[in-house]
Amino acid sequence: MASTPMYRPSSDLAGAARRHFVQSLCDSLPGVDKALFDALNELVGEVATHQVMQRRRDTWLHYRSHHQKWADGVAQAWRDAEGGAQRKSAPHGLSGGGLDGLQLVSEDAVENRLLGARLARAIAAKADSTLEAVRQRTKYLEGRELEADDVLRPEVACLALVDQWFDAGLSRDELDLVFDSLETALTKAAVPAYEAVVELYDKQGVPDLAALRSRVVRPPSATSRAHAGAAAAFAASQAATSGYGALASGSQLGSAGAHLAPPPGMVAPSAYGSFPGSAQAVDAAQAYGWSQLDMTRQRAEEVMVQLQHLLIQSSTGFSPVHAPPATMALSQALGSMQVQANAFYGGAGPHMLVSAYTPVAVAQAVTEVRQRAVELKEKAETASEKAIIEIVALMFQSILDEDRIPPSVRVWFARLQVPVLRVALAEPEFFNQVDHPARKLIDRMGSCVLGFDANAINGSALEKEIRRVVQVIEQYPETGSKVFQIVHDEFEKFLADSLVKAQKTSSEIVGVAQQMEQKETLTVQFTIELRTMLRDMPVREEIRDFLFRTWAEVLAMAAVKYGVQDKETTQYKRVAADLVWASGAKPNRSERNQVIQMLPGILERLRRGLALVGMEGEAQDAQIKELTDTLAEAFVAKTAVIAQERIDEMAQRLVDLEDFISDESLGDIPLNAENIELLLGIDASAIDVIPDTDAPVQSEALKRANELPLGTWYTLDHNGGTMRVQYVWHSQRKQLHLFIAPSGQNYLFQARRLAAYLQARLLTPQDVEGITVRATRNVVAKLNANPERLLS
Repeated sequence: MASTPMYRPSSDLAGAARRHFVQSLCDSLPGVDKALFDALNELVGEVATHQVMQRRRDTWLHYRSHHQKWADGVAQAWRDAEGGAQRKSAPHGLSGGGLDGLQLVSEDAVENRLLGARLARAIAAKADSTLEAVRQRTKYLEGRELEADDVLRPEVACLALVDQWFDAGLSRDELDLVFDSLETALTKAAVPAYEAVVELYDKQGVPDLAALRSRVVRPPSATSRAHAGAAAAFAASQAATSGYGALASGSQLGSAGAHLAPPPGMVAPSAYGSFPGSAQAVDAAQAYGWSQLDMTRQRAEEVMVQLQHLLIQSSTGFSPVHAPPATMALSQALGSMQVQANAFYGGAGPHMLVSAYTPVAVAQAVTEVRQRAVELKEKAETASEKAIIEIVALMFQSILDEDRIPPSVRVWFARLQVPVLRVALAEPEFFNQVDHPARKLIDRMGSCVLGFDANAINGSALEKEIRRVVQVIEQYPETGSKVFQIVHDEFEKFLADSLVKAQKTSSEIVGVAQQMEQKETLTVQFTIELRTMLRDMPVREEIRDFLFRTWAEVLAMAAVKYGVQDKETTQYKRVAADLVWASGAKPNRSERNQVIQMLPGILERLRRGLALVGMEGEAQDAQIKELTDTLAEAFVAKTAVIAQERIDEMAQRLVDLEDFISDESLGDIPLNAENIELLLGIDASAIDVIPDTDAPVQSEALKRANELPLGTWYTLDHNGGTMRVQYVWHSQRKQLHLFIAPSGQNYLFQARRLAAYLQARLLTPQDVEGITVRATRNVVAKLNANPERLLS
């Protein structure tokens, strides 16, 4: 039987893998072509209006005439990209800070990249782990990351396919007609192509992903770039549509801090050789095993790009980088408008709300938002100001239409229209940063209230906190995004401190779970330290095993229940040292007499300690008998003597154990309902304990589990039932995570099990993208349909 060869890193095999990959894609082209024909044939056969049916037939005829040219062009483009991957690893981008490296990016090129990014996203979603394996193993062979124009990257192959569509004479409308079918067919073709590369690497003995992860530590910069998740195509489109680029250093357009940008219409190529004009492409290029968060962020950023595109195309004079100060008339109008808004929402005057807790109040707020926009646009003196006023008004109309948010909270959100408008006028970043403080705050508060109905939220601590946040923002109108960031941080602290207090059972569970984590952490730490201390001591195996497996848990439980330095805990620590001493050889009569005198006290403390961890009755008697038998054998044995100095050193070290133990080498804690009842006597019927099952979990899923924002709502699919739950608490080491359903049932997850649920999509967020992103998408749709309203 031939053994798998041990492979040494070589770029030759990586080149062969690219050829193998491209050949597999090319072989699948006839199938993709047939899928498009089938889709068009089906469309032609469907009954529709005469105009639609004629368009479909024209597309079918046009595709029949040009499909071969397109397929041939795609195959050649893929082969060219494969050949281009065999290049030396040279730096790209600007040098010397000059403008020679800048280039124009056409609007068609931007659109092509967006389409290519959509196709690539579908492939990445279907073959996430396979893509990551190809990337890591190729990186191992070549000693560097894949270049951004490497054919193994899905966005490269997809962009080539889109470009060749138009080069073949086919139109954008025709592509739109068959795009879904193309996406499905291309995904079916690409996934086996990547799997073929993995199979080739397996046959050649290239270390698999698990082996590489065990030996390689990724640099933080790669991780942070991967987390950004911005697609290469999106980055290029942002640079082009905004009319500004970013320097090759990778600074992001519109990000916090100072920015340098080339002149309007010019785009700097990436320092990493990504798509021309894409300073951000390197961010996405690091992680084309795209996670759900990456994909969500990319979709959000694409919406922001589309909004900027509308602003620039509408001849508003809008600048995505520099905002001129608001005109005097508009500034005065904003000041008086804030006063009017406070009076309106405060319940004074003829426009007072019927009730802050009814749909009628929401309808009144919608009318008020629209009326304020009309009045402010009359005061605006520039097209840019009018456009921004209209966009912000449309956003808040969309937020007020979010029927999943309780009416009272929507009305409080409506009060932020004028403060947000001030920020949007002064900070262009509001239109190109998904995580702008104003957007982030509204999204965060929105995600926390999605699971409540009107009766549950009214008068609650959460509603009071949202009210406080809004009122603080209204009191500081001139501070821009700074006040939004401050109250956002305060809101996060509120969530961390207050969510579990709303329910007595949950508050008790949190206390229990926190002590569970502390107890299990201490158990591991005590075990590690005991092993260290007994490493060179001639201790009988039975005593050694008892100390490691049982007494370490007793020490941890005593430390949690009584305190680390409590007298009771100190006595249990002394028992460990006494057992070690008593189990050693006793060559003289005085030591044997000393053992006989100490034994009753040792056994009494042993029984108390075992009872502390729930070992009583017959189980306790059996354990005590085993220990006494071991001590009896040691009493007459001629084994090595343990020096008294070593025993004294061990005893002192146990007393001061907290000075020696650390968090290193700690694993996951054991978790079950019985442990919870044992610790504080809470009835476990109020909680579903969901412990780790050793199921394989991707590192990305575990990372995501540790980064879940408190207060957000999820749909949980557990044991055949589906329910809405809110994430309310995690333990200090994030080993335990608590979710609460509206019914009051609690779900306590262990970290790896939570990651497994996220990975299997048994736990999915109810608000994937955030209410401001949805509002922006609605704004784009309305302005695309009616662009005249922007300046009306």
